[in-house]
Amino acid sequence: MKKIPEYAKNVREASDFIRSKINFKPKIAIVLGSGLDIISQNIEGPVHIDYSEIPHFEKSTAPGHKGELIVGKLGNDNVILMNGRHHYYEGYTMKKITFSIRVMQELGVEVLMLTNACGGLNPGFKRGDIMLLTDIINFMGDNPLIGPNFDEWGPRFPDMSSPFDNGLSDLAKKAAQDLNIDLKEGVYIAVTGPSFETPAELKMFQKIGADAVGMSTVPEVIVARHAGIKVLAISCITDMALPDELEPLTSEMVNETSKKNGDKIARIFERVIEKL
Repeated sequence: MKKIPEYAKNVREASDFIRSKINFKPKIAIVLGSGLDIISQNIEGPVHIDYSEIPHFEKSTAPGHKGELIVGKLGNDNVILMNGRHHYYEGYTMKKITFSIRVMQELGVEVLMLTNACGGLNPGFKRGDIMLLTDIINFMGDNPLIGPNFDEWGPRFPDMSSPFDNGLSDLAKKAAQDLNIDLKEGVYIAVTGPSFETPAELKMFQKIGADAVGMSTVPEVIVARHAGIKVLAISCITDMALPDELEPLTSEMVNETSKKNGDKIARIFERVIEKL
């Protein structure tokens, strides 16, 4: 009998604990980015589980990230919502920052919806826009799948030709159209942070085809696709990261813009969930 890796055992302990707190299987998981917790206010019959209660779960230390799971109903479906994610810049390994996605997999989640706050590299964007992710560039210098592969979770070499599910993306575009929300589309590049990018770095990112830059999301997408989970992701453009027009930026400014525009993402997600 093949030995189960320690990491997989820890994931199962965490998922068993969460399962003991709820009486249904969540079909959809939502991960909230900085300042985007407005979606959590619309969960019906919410069960709140602090990260500190869950075995092997790490704290979320980033500004604007509460650090709790919220389980309940959104529209017609059971959802599990991460109100705060884990980041590489917090000092966690790739395995630790994607631990929650493995827990979602063990809980039977079929759809993962991701949000994030990011800088706009595309000159056609403006602060406060929201962007549907069409592709990703991993510029973090690491990959959450490095190391021994646990075959029960997915293949050694997962295909990444379609990081985002076309059906979900089409639903999001239709929802935005119905709601009269201007939904941009583009490629998201992930960097480690925590320092914001230099003008030279931003110029390079533009040249290699990125429309927005941030410090999250990509590891979660990679693990979700390895797990066979369908993914939809929408960013809030909290600032314009144009190399020739850069202005000083703080995390407080990022969170302020996210909070002002997060309702647009929330409404799109709710409409997509209605159609699933």
